[in-house]
Amino acid sequence: MTLRPTLLAAGAAASVLALAACSGEAAATSAGTSDDPIRVGVVSAGEDYWDTFAEAAAAEGIEVEIVNFSDYQLPNQGLSDGDLDLNQFQHLQFLAGYNAARGEDLTPIGATAVYPLGLYSTAHASLEEIPAGGQVAIPNDETNQARALLVLQDAGLVTLRDGGSSFSTPADVIAEESRVTVTPVDAAQTAIALADVDASIINNDFVGDAGLTEDDAIFTDDPDSAAAAPYINVWVARSADAEDETLQQLVDIYHSPEVEAGVLEASGGTGVVKDNDAADLQAILDGIETDLAGR
Repeated sequence: MTLRPTLLAAGAAASVLALAACSGEAAATSAGTSDDPIRVGVVSAGEDYWDTFAEAAAAEGIEVEIVNFSDYQLPNQGLSDGDLDLNQFQHLQFLAGYNAARGEDLTPIGATAVYPLGLYSTAHASLEEIPAGGQVAIPNDETNQARALLVLQDAGLVTLRDGGSSFSTPADVIAEESRVTVTPVDAAQTAIALADVDASIINNDFVGDAGLTEDDAIFTDDPDSAAAAPYINVWVARSADAEDETLQQLVDIYHSPEVEAGVLEASGGTGVVKDNDAADLQAILDGIETDLAGR
């Protein structure tokens, strides 16, 4: 899923976070009882699958409280401060950026899904029709820009210096080895840009703005590829709680058929469920953080 930060958090959640921040100490994991529920930070509490998840957890004797935010920075801060026990809203690339910026070691304990990123065109029906020297619009924000470049490389349209990474920029495009040029624009403008370019990488959030559906993409990244690994969405805990059995049980409940069905429905069928274990996710995260430290 593509992250799109907004400005304000839900009022109640923000108030609780302020109190937690004042304490300066992270709380122990909650008990999962009605008096002390496991608190899960999300940015999509309005989706029906969270009700399904909470009901399934209660059936297993675990009470959860879904805490909603509309600012993508706050669920990680809430976890660091101890107001939350888990969060589930971000991919590994976003988590790496938070850990590096804040000197934290928040830890992925389970995977959820990858949301493929698509290349769209209203001028051409296939990759093969895109001409040499063609122009492709890509989102200009750091995270989505790098991923868009990796998608174009997988599609055979550009070649990136040193094979590319989740930190690639247009400066890494090797012009003499690439079939197209790239034009960074605001993510919200990538759909509008279709009228003026040969193709455009469009975040799922904006595909409908072009009168398209995800099925209209002429290319999407492979959710099982190494290039897509940084964009696996994850469950995240404090490192001290990474092996907590109750938290791991909640990850398992999320992967129950009824909850997964709701997750896929909410994504319009575009999500691809991932089941990477914690060790695999941590290895991917470590690689991203190492790359980030070297920048």
